[in-house]
Amino acid sequence: MPIATVNPATGETLRTFQPLDADAVEERLARAHRAFQEYRTTGFDERAELLRRAADLLERDRDEIARTITIEMGKPLGAARAEAAKCAKAMRWYADHAEELLADERPSAADIKDSGASTAYVRYRPLGPVLAVMPWNFPLWQVVRFAAPALMAGNVGLLKHASNVPQTALYLEELMRRAGYREGCFQTLLVGSRAVDAILRDPRIAAATLTGSEGAGRSVAAVAGDEIKKTVLELGGSDPFVVMPSADVARAAQTAVTARTQNNGQSCIAAKRFIVHTDVYDAFTEAFVAAMARLRVGDPLDEATDIGPLATEQGRADLEELVDDARERGATVLCGGGRPRAEELAAGWYYEPTVLAGVTPGMRIHREEAFGPVAALYRAADLDEALRIANDSPFGLSSNVWTEDEAERERFVAELAAGGVYVNGMTASHPAMPFGGVKRSGYGRELAGHGIREFCNATTVWISA
Repeated sequence: MPIATVNPATGETLRTFQPLDADAVEERLARAHRAFQEYRTTGFDERAELLRRAADLLERDRDEIARTITIEMGKPLGAARAEAAKCAKAMRWYADHAEELLADERPSAADIKDSGASTAYVRYRPLGPVLAVMPWNFPLWQVVRFAAPALMAGNVGLLKHASNVPQTALYLEELMRRAGYREGCFQTLLVGSRAVDAILRDPRIAAATLTGSEGAGRSVAAVAGDEIKKTVLELGGSDPFVVMPSADVARAAQTAVTARTQNNGQSCIAAKRFIVHTDVYDAFTEAFVAAMARLRVGDPLDEATDIGPLATEQGRADLEELVDDARERGATVLCGGGRPRAEELAAGWYYEPTVLAGVTPGMRIHREEAFGPVAALYRAADLDEALRIANDSPFGLSSNVWTEDEAERERFVAELAAGGVYVNGMTASHPAMPFGGVKRSGYGRELAGHGIREFCNATTVWISA
C-alpha cells in the first residue's frame, strides 16, 4: 500500500509521501537511542508537565486534526473531534497517575525479614525505545494509549502508523515536539509494512506494541519472539452482545446500534454478534433493525451524517464477501446488504448498515471479523446456549451482556472468554481500566496500571541485613 492520503468519501488521492530510506531510518533509530539515555533520567514531574502540554495543544488543534482524520479515514467529523478530546483526557490521566502507578512496591515486613534482607522492594524502570505499529481506525487514540503511558514510564517511542493516515502520523510527532519533548523522544517512521521486520530486529529497539490484524500480529510476534523482545498485541474482535429476558430491551436495542456502528463499524471492540434470548428476540430485532435502517449514510464532513465510508476500498470488498457468503448460505438480510444507491455516494467506499439473521456456524461471518456496519443476529433458547454461541469464536476481545438477573451476571462474568465483560452497557476503553483480549484477540494489556507496567523492567532490589 502506498503511503498516501486517499479520501475514502471520494476515492481521490490528495497527497503522497515517499517512504524513508534505510539511512533515514537509521538516523531516527540512533536519535531514539540517544534520547532514551537522557529521558530515562527525568522525573515524573517533568514528564507530566510535557504530557499535559501536549494535551493542551491537542485540544487547541482539535477541529483541525479532526478534519484531517476524517479526510484520511472517513469517520464522521463529530467522532473525530471526540477522539481528539479522549486522547487529551488520557494524557492528563497518565500525567496525574503515573507516579503512583509506578511507585516502589514493598513485600510485607515478615517476607523481607524471611528473605534475609534489611529492606527489599520492586522498582519499575523503563525498557528503552518502543516500536508501535498502529492501525488507521482510531489514528489518534490507538497511538496515545500506547504513547502516554510509555513516555510517562521513561521510554521513548517510534511510530510506524498505517500507510493511509500519514498526515495524522506526522501531526503526532509534531505535537510532541511542540510540547517540548527532546529530539528523539517520539518519532514517526513513514515506512511500509515490509520495513517493520528489520526495525524490530535492531538491538536498539527494546519492545513492540501492535494493534491491527491477526496476520500482522503473528508477523510481529514471530520476529519479536525470535529476538526475545517483549510485545503487546491487540488484534481483532468479534464481540458478543447478549440480551436476556430481564433486560431493558428497548435500551439494549438502542445501545446495540451504537455498539455496532461506532466508527462506521470499524472498531475491534464493536459488538458484532447479537445473541438474543428467544423470549425477547422478536422485540429486540424489530427495534434494532428499524434503528439501523434509519441511520444516515453520507459525507463524513457533514455533521448530520451517522455513517461515513469505509476507510479503504479493499475493506469494503472484504465486507461484501462476508455478506454475500452469508446470504448464499441461507442468512436473511433484514436491512441493508449492499452499497448505497445514492448517486452522490457512488465514488466513495460506502456500505449500508446491515443486519443478517439466521447466521450459522457454516458461514464465514460466524468465524471472521466483519469490519464495517454489519450485524449478525442469533437466537438463543437459554443462558447455556447464549454462552455457547458467545464463546464459539476464535476471538475474545470484549463482550456485552444485558440482564437484570444477578445469577446470570455472575455466570457471564465467570464463563465468557473475553478480556472484558460489560453489563447493561457497551464496551468502551477508558484510561483507568485495562484493555486487551484473549485467544486470537492478542495478549498483554493497554491502559491503567497494567498498561504502563507492560514496558517496564520490574526490578527486584534486595539489601542485605
